[in-house]
Amino acid sequence: MDTKIDLKALGDADRIVYVRSVDFADLPQEVQSEMPDVDHLYAVHSPDGERLALVKDREMAFMLARQNDFMPVAVH
Repeated sequence: MDTKIDLKALGDADRIVYVRSVDFADLPQEVQSEMPDVDHLYAVHSPDGERLALVKDREMAFMLARQNDFMPVAVH
């Protein structure tokens, strides 16, 4: 069942960020060369899709978002 949620009604909708797994092979070569021996990373994105951060694990992505007063939401 799809339920539409009005994020603006929740308040601070501009403080929501999205966390998703990123396949390492999909990243630019310059990023890959900086992090050898990694299979995937987690990206933190703003609501408009801008990548704000790349981190090595999911917990770190959520912690980073919360430390910067954002409300992280997982994207599958």
